[in-house]
Amino acid sequence: MLIIPAIDLKDGACVRLMQGQFDAVTDYGDPFVRLKEFEQAGAQWVHIVDLDGARLGRPAQYDLIARLVRETGIKVQCGGGVRTRAHVETLLEAGVSRVVTGSATVREPESVSAWLDEFGAESICGAFDVRASGDAWEVVAQGWTEGAGVGLTQALSGFPPGTLRHILVTDVSRDGALTGPNVALMRAIRAMHADLQLQASGGVSSLGDLAVLREAGPSAAIVGRALYEQRFSLEDAIAF
Repeated sequence: MLIIPAIDLKDGACVRLMQGQFDAVTDYGDPFVRLKEFEQAGAQWVHIVDLDGARLGRPAQYDLIARLVRETGIKVQCGGGVRTRAHVETLLEAGVSRVVTGSATVREPESVSAWLDEFGAESICGAFDVRASGDAWEVVAQGWTEGAGVGLTQALSGFPPGTLRHILVTDVSRDGALTGPNVALMRAIRAMHADLQLQASGGVSSLGDLAVLREAGPSAAIVGRALYEQRFSLEDAIAF
């Protein structure tokens, strides 16, 4: 299981939100410093989110992201406000290795399928942010501010096997909360979609959480606040 550290950008700073709430922000300083720390710790990938872009519905910190990409030798996965083909192309031209599509993945699967055909399955990761709704999982959109009107199973069914390859699933109730990952959800997704490369996001607080999550079978784990709060080091997580 690959460990992918996260950098969330708001107004040019590295921050973390509590469950996606813009009024619950913790500032962790210069993203260039954080990126260099992750690179020195041995990270192969970094996950960058343009929070301003997510709120506006279009990439808003393109110049900063392009400079961050130029500063590092590790691969960058980036999303936030990606709604159109032009948004995908702009980020790829900036040097991003993989673009994360969120709301568009759910609301415009035909468009995302076309981008997969054009740019390749390795260049796009479909993000599905979910919250519990009875016995099912509802997908949320627009920076987690509204329901997308579909469940996770239905949303994934919009991509036949062999099209979408990488997915990122976040239990939004756990994001930034350090309450442990939703292992049952990740295990269920792996059981239904063994062909997909699953990235698990939300809740990791300890090396023990990573051990349990690894048994659920995701290909990668996105880790944010636990690193910033020094619950464990990225070096230890990668070695573990």
